[in-house]
Amino acid sequence: MKVIHLIGGGDEGGAKSHVLQLIKELGKYIKVTLVSYRKGHFHDDAVKMGIDAHIIHSGNIFRDIRKTLRLVRSGKYDIIHAHGAKGNMIATIIKKITGIPVVTTVHSDYRLDYIHSIWKRYSFGIINMIALRHINYHIAVSSSLKNILIERGFNPQNLHLVNNGIPFDNDIPECTRKEFFQRFNVPFHEDCDLIGIMARLHPVKDHETFLKAAAEVVKVNPNARFLICGPGDDLMPHLKQFAKKLNIDDYVHFTGKVDTPYDFFQIIDINVLTSISEGFPYVILEGARFEKVFVGTRVGGLADLVDSGHNGYLVEPKDWKTLAGYLIELTLDKNKRELMGKALKEKAEAEFSLRKMCETQLSIYSTILKNEEKFKKDNKLYDISILGYYGYKNSGDEAILHSILNSFRKIDPSLNYVVFSKNTKETRKTYLVESINRFNILKVYKCLRRSRLFLAGGGSLIQDCTSTRSIIFYLGILRMAKRAGSKTMLFSNGIGPIRKPFNRHLAKLVLNELTAISLRDSKSFEEIKTLGIDKPYVYLTSDPAILMEPCEKSSVDKLIADEQIPADKKLVGFSIRKWGDTKYYDKIAKIADFCVEHLNLHPVFIPMQYPCDLDASLAIAKLMKHPATIIKGMYCPPTMLGFVSRLEILVGMRLHSLIYAANQCIPMVGLVYEPKVEAFLKEINQPSAGKPEDLNEIETCTLIEEVLANRQKLVADLTKSRDRLRILAKGNMYTAYDILINK
Repeated sequence: MKVIHLIGGGDEGGAKSHVLQLIKELGKYIKVTLVSYRKGHFHDDAVKMGIDAHIIHSGNIFRDIRKTLRLVRSGKYDIIHAHGAKGNMIATIIKKITGIPVVTTVHSDYRLDYIHSIWKRYSFGIINMIALRHINYHIAVSSSLKNILIERGFNPQNLHLVNNGIPFDNDIPECTRKEFFQRFNVPFHEDCDLIGIMARLHPVKDHETFLKAAAEVVKVNPNARFLICGPGDDLMPHLKQFAKKLNIDDYVHFTGKVDTPYDFFQIIDINVLTSISEGFPYVILEGARFEKVFVGTRVGGLADLVDSGHNGYLVEPKDWKTLAGYLIELTLDKNKRELMGKALKEKAEAEFSLRKMCETQLSIYSTILKNEEKFKKDNKLYDISILGYYGYKNSGDEAILHSILNSFRKIDPSLNYVVFSKNTKETRKTYLVESINRFNILKVYKCLRRSRLFLAGGGSLIQDCTSTRSIIFYLGILRMAKRAGSKTMLFSNGIGPIRKPFNRHLAKLVLNELTAISLRDSKSFEEIKTLGIDKPYVYLTSDPAILMEPCEKSSVDKLIADEQIPADKKLVGFSIRKWGDTKYYDKIAKIADFCVEHLNLHPVFIPMQYPCDLDASLAIAKLMKHPATIIKGMYCPPTMLGFVSRLEILVGMRLHSLIYAANQCIPMVGLVYEPKVEAFLKEINQPSAGKPEDLNEIETCTLIEEVLANRQKLVADLTKSRDRLRILAKGNMYTAYDILINK
């Protein structure tokens, strides 16, 4: 493998350390070349480190591009790895000419890189933003930076995380305070409590907050002293004047740039950084190398390493008062700062070593080349595109998507997805997939043309009881997918009811063109045969949500605490939706009161779709004589599933509330508002209280008593039913995967 790195070459600090150390380490395993677009310390240090480094600096951007292009072609590189605005721009142009894949490392929030220069913001800044959108693969140096990129619409599947790393096993020359103080004319006594900050003197590093905190510290601890290291002649006079204004100029010393940073970290007691914005600064790792406790602002990826209160402290940007409090505490407690510093080094060495950084980067390169190889074969970007009722705040439908993605990822972690959703931002963030607005037909068609397999499902998509528009929409997308050249599958669906003759005719026409149809209940299978659909492969499966795993216990405990659900009482769950005439609300209220009075159960209403189910729950609770809890917050499906596992019994209208209960083997009583609910209850042999409009509260209360009396047997029966449904659901996933990989 051969990789060429392109970078401006004026980088200092963390970005410089990241690139040079990474390239040197990568050079042990692959052929790596570095191109800098200016002369200076960056290139000189690269050469000293033995890196194959080149300078391309002609003073003419077009000439620089041509020279880079010649170098890339002659070197026959597999990947171009860009850094920064100029590197990104040139890499994007060369990719367009050569087709060589490009990956870029985003070292900081690109919108803040030129925040203090209007000219640079509207020149380099805009060029960089455009270039970033034309690069397919991105690397963030912190989880927070990765989340920012996801929020801004970058494809999470091509967005990787590489934690900064340093070597922890190399020899570093010893430096004493006496030697350092003499070298930089530091006027402090050697036994002072020394607090240091190493950062270039730039507004984004916010040294004023550091100085404000220093002024508070010396009031309590006169032995404290403050060392500010970093280049920045333009800002230094202002900061010196600011320190004088605070009457702490005798306690603060500016060293300017320190060419051997480890000398600084050996002689300080506390390492500080007060930045407004960061990616992941190397100064925290360099301090951790010497077990120096860290106190800094909660920006960038600092929280990835610092467990505030355990191995350091984090404060909000500009919060100098809290910063001062922590610094006072640590200067006065040597034992605590040493213990925290030791804990910081242990975590840094385990998760932020140079070796681990290199391994992760090599894995990313391999993934990129595999993706590019697949793309060259069929010109398709996505393995699977998925359409369902996603992005509508419906827990059941989100559970389907969650289960589909998790199941496929267990089968083949390398697959790429695009999900058509109403809320693309939330879908992208939650499931780490590409997401397109389901109603943007042009984009949907473009994605379908670039998808190997299209899945419509699960849920009940092919029905016209909600509206004719709905069935026309889904059938239209299915036909569009077929015309776009994608293998097309109706996936784990419930079919019907389809009442209108035209809709039935259209369904037969479209569904007969599909590659396969999997159905989640026998009634749907009968409807398919009635429609005369006999060309695709049709088989029976179960709802994918039966495969979902609950979240960890702590998340459920938090839900119970946040929603103020009594932890000392047994619970009965109610999942009720509005359906036609709401006279049954009063009957549900009486059933819930019965559970309180006669069964000693506390009612909890579980909305499955917001806000409509929440409104129904509130209306029923108002009709009750006894208090009930309504879950008002929105929680992810695994958390809701975990909560359902805490119930004694569930009374449910929503199909997926019943599927959640079956998943966790919780006995239930169903309310049949649609045939799909009745079909599922029969499938798992669980009791029904009938239709909501015909609900008899006395009979339902008796039924609930019977279920609780036979709870142990019902749990055993449910366990068998669930295991059988899971086998069907897993088989469905493998069938879809076989369709994907087989031509």
